[in-house]
Amino acid sequence: MRQFTPSRHYMQAGLFALALALLTAGLGLQWPLVAVASVLFFLSAAFVFWLAFRPVLEITDTHLKVGKRLIPWNSILRVDRTGWVSPLALNLTLTDDQRVLIIYPGNLDNATRLLQQIRRMARQSLIDGMSHRQFWGEAAIPPPASERKALPAPKYQLLNKEDEEEVERLFRQLKTVGHIDPKATSDES
Repeated sequence: MRQFTPSRHYMQAGLFALALALLTAGLGLQWPLVAVASVLFFLSAAFVFWLAFRPVLEITDTHLKVGKRLIPWNSILRVDRTGWVSPLALNLTLTDDQRVLIIYPGNLDNATRLLQQIRRMARQSLIDGMSHRQFWGEAAIPPPASERKALPAPKYQLLNKEDEEEVERLFRQLKTVGHIDPKATSDES
């Protein structure tokens, strides 16, 4: 089992955005235009805190666990990436046509490892539109020997037309005379 927890940097960034929101809110009492920045800092802090408190992802041999939800590997039909790399966002399509958005706010190395492990474990799924075997470059399993068709042996042309005629002429001469060299006699041996 492997656990993927959100990065602590999101908590720190959320606290920093909240501090800036409070500072600009105080300044917004004197200058009304600064209140716009305060609202934006509050929204940013809320989004970063939401990322910081995402559930832990666990990968086992049988399932993917997102918080308390278990998703068996054989129920995943598709694994599709979005444009997000860090935080990582994946769309999973399940067998009951349900779509699950997985968001992992971790560092880039852990996000890459998580993506690779999800792709490896979801063996019956399409990965970004390609079959699992095709995505990983695995060769298709050949059919058993009893089911294979016997292919005819390929015929390659080794000689050009003139050389084939010469070989045919020499072969006919060999059949009729018994040897090809006309000068070969028994006394030369």
